[in-house]
Amino acid sequence: MSRIGKKPVTVPAGVTATIDGGVLNVKGPKGTLSLTLRDEITYTLEDGGISVQPANDSKAARAFWGMQRTMVQNLVTGVTDGFTKKLLITGVGYRAAAQGKKLNLKLGYSHDVDIDVPEGLEVKTPDNTTVEISGSDKQKVGQLAAEIRRWRKPEPYKGKGIKYDGEFIFRKEGKKK
Repeated sequence: MSRIGKKPVTVPAGVTATIDGGVLNVKGPKGTLSLTLRDEITYTLEDGGISVQPANDSKAARAFWGMQRTMVQNLVTGVTDGFTKKLLITGVGYRAAAQGKKLNLKLGYSHDVDIDVPEGLEVKTPDNTTVEISGSDKQKVGQLAAEIRRWRKPEPYKGKGIKYDGEFIFRKEGKKK
């Protein structure tokens, strides 16, 4: 039994959810998101919530149950509050600057790295060593953050690189003389 899956997803005021042809559409103040529904799971719109239950007692249905409930919850959270990831840049001369729909990174390479910001996401740089990515789709926000981080992962000796806010970098001791 899924402890997460048992709880219905509450739909706050100002958010509408509809099931149409195997697709769950959730509309709220921050936009509209949709999720393709799985055949192994039954989705029920109740007053003030969305209930997710396995359609049968198969292993696949039980495996998808909690994950699908979490994905529905992410849709509702995305259209109400949105999601944000914060990246911190550490290193001498490493900088970031948001320029419209592009993010310009100076990461010690012989060239600048320009990253296109996908539709529906917003990138801000409060200072030149911080990048904030926000949007309503949790998967897109996390994917862009991972693509930015991939350009210069934090290294364990000096801690230089791009890391998530709150991420712990295991530091190693250097060579001994």
